[in-house]
Amino acid sequence: MPYLGGEETVRELRRALSNPNVQSDPLRYRNTILKVIRTMSQGVDVSGLFSEMVKACATVDVVQKKLVYVFLCSYATLNPELSLLVINSLRKDCQDPNPMVRSLALRNMTNLRLPSLVEYVEQPLTAGLRDRAACVRRVAVLGWAKLHNLQPSSEIDAVVVNELYSLLRDPDPVVMVNCLRALEEILKEEGGVAINKPITHHLLNRLKECDIWGQCEVLRVLQRYRPQSEDELFDILSLLDSFLVSPHPPVMAATLSLFLSVSSSLPAVSLAALERVSGPLLAACGSGSREMRFAAVCHIQLLLRSVPGLLGVHYKRFFCGYAEPAYIKERKMQVLVELVNDENVAMILDELKGYCTDVNTDTAQAAISAIGRIGRSYSDRCLQILTGLLGLKQDHITSAVVQTMRDLVWVCPQCSDTVCLALEGCEETLQDIQGRQALLWLLGVYGERISSAPYTLEVLIDGVRSEASLGIKMELLTATMRLFLCRPAETQDMLGRLLHYCIEETTDMCMRDQALLYYRLLHCGIEETRKVLQGRRSDPSLGVLIGRPTKPVSQWARCFNTLEPLSQGAVEAESASRGNSSTDGLASSITAPLSLSLSPAVSPEDFEHLWLQRQALHTERECVRCPAVLHCSPQSLQAAMQLVNIQTLAFTPQHTLPWRVYLYTHTLSEDGQEEEEGIKVTLNQQPRDDDALRQFLTVLTTVLNTLSSEKD
Repeated sequence: MPYLGGEETVRELRRALSNPNVQSDPLRYRNTILKVIRTMSQGVDVSGLFSEMVKACATVDVVQKKLVYVFLCSYATLNPELSLLVINSLRKDCQDPNPMVRSLALRNMTNLRLPSLVEYVEQPLTAGLRDRAACVRRVAVLGWAKLHNLQPSSEIDAVVVNELYSLLRDPDPVVMVNCLRALEEILKEEGGVAINKPITHHLLNRLKECDIWGQCEVLRVLQRYRPQSEDELFDILSLLDSFLVSPHPPVMAATLSLFLSVSSSLPAVSLAALERVSGPLLAACGSGSREMRFAAVCHIQLLLRSVPGLLGVHYKRFFCGYAEPAYIKERKMQVLVELVNDENVAMILDELKGYCTDVNTDTAQAAISAIGRIGRSYSDRCLQILTGLLGLKQDHITSAVVQTMRDLVWVCPQCSDTVCLALEGCEETLQDIQGRQALLWLLGVYGERISSAPYTLEVLIDGVRSEASLGIKMELLTATMRLFLCRPAETQDMLGRLLHYCIEETTDMCMRDQALLYYRLLHCGIEETRKVLQGRRSDPSLGVLIGRPTKPVSQWARCFNTLEPLSQGAVEAESASRGNSSTDGLASSITAPLSLSLSPAVSPEDFEHLWLQRQALHTERECVRCPAVLHCSPQSLQAAMQLVNIQTLAFTPQHTLPWRVYLYTHTLSEDGQEEEEGIKVTLNQQPRDDDALRQFLTVLTTVLNTLSSEKD
């Protein structure tokens, strides 16, 4: 909104600009123009002074010209007719002997942004491309890009395009980079500037002459070029080698992105490049700019997908500072989870434990979740920390701990006994919806081991009419049904009241239909209900339970040095596990590594259905003898499998004989069965792969022998 009294101010300025005494004094005249600009910046509409300011263009004072041009470019669209007078003055300035004046005139001629003036601008811009002064050529090159942006439907003369291509060899590096930017804009519909071998080698040889952002621009454009031979590839990489360790993070990131692009067919070269940039990336993590630190940590997460142990010795660099914002702390904690190993697990867990009581609830909950992900490899230590946090009796901490325990027991069933003991009495502290839903799930699945489970559910059922969350109501219904199957005497009455409420009183159709389903299941018999609610569980979200296969660089190279890593805020489905000393012993016995996939080609349910059909094209049966493993629990066997990255999709109840587990690898699917004479492994392969078959049996035999030796 214009200031009050603006009209009077404009009249005073007009009188001052038209006063001959003021015009005859250059200093007073410049100060008056400066007052006009200052008034304009305060929100006063001074467009009525356009004609007076046009007259002020006729001066040799460069400072005054700059002030006038600022005004004219701001109000040219409001006075298109008077802008013709501006063009005459600007075209005259384009022939001034002072190169600064010429460049200033060209810049403001294209900044007027009036389609009606395009025909008057083309000739000065063409002349500017051949100007002796580099500053004029810089402005003229970008002027053609602005002209094309003003009229994108019109075609630029081919002569101008050829002239811009020839200026790629201009002795001034800024002109060269500006030509790249202009050609990218003008030839956008054709895919941008054409990058061939001569242009590529010319740009690479002159890369050191450019400034930081010029180097980034050149490196970005060169990603479209593909070397024609291996010798040329290594020549290019040699020229780029020094830029990989540049002290400027943007240059380093752009160089690595180009490195990964041109060496996509040479994984060893890409991995060597990742190792070289670890130092500059760590330095960027300590930058004074929060944005720079955040971007560096996000890109480090990409590197760890392919080189998990790259920064293992530098894990302390990812400890969170007190004054850091929450979004940086959360990303750093994700990296710490990736870097956990036997040597640093105690230090990292102790650090994460300190974050669990942070004043920022998001940071505290992220730290608890990180401890839970580490617990998939180091369950005893992490459960001890999580159990201690429950004693703090704080709502947000208790909620995060219960959710983490729920996720942990799903992946590591051997932790269920400890979790069940820790849950006693925590319902009094829980207030938020997510935490209460997690508690209800645990009470339903493990209610037989939790003595207070029926009493906790009864309190919730008595207050179900005042419960506002539909999710909690539905989880309560499922938990009560599951608890009824294992503790019917204590749960029968409350289940009847809950079913009556859900069927007769509730207005939500989803809840009513679910209650009717359970009611009809009960009519079919307890055994039928048990098959539905206590059957084998297969979670489609489980890809890798513990450990994440190393990804090839090509899977994420395209998003490096872009905004994509910054937008990936959610923690990935599974964190990498570095294993322990026994894992190293197992891995050392494997002559060739198995190729594992992060996500199965089919869902666990589809896989289980296909397995039961037994319709594989090729079936191989091998028997692995290890009698001492007969006394090993399924949980121990499952945990041992996880240490060598054999992923569990589904398994039968613990006491079922024969006990079956459904596993998944990249090249085959397996079903291990325990029998009296030993362990018989049935492998269904499609297509047949003898090498992968032998590798899997080698891993399995080593696991069983390790368990046998531990049992003895």
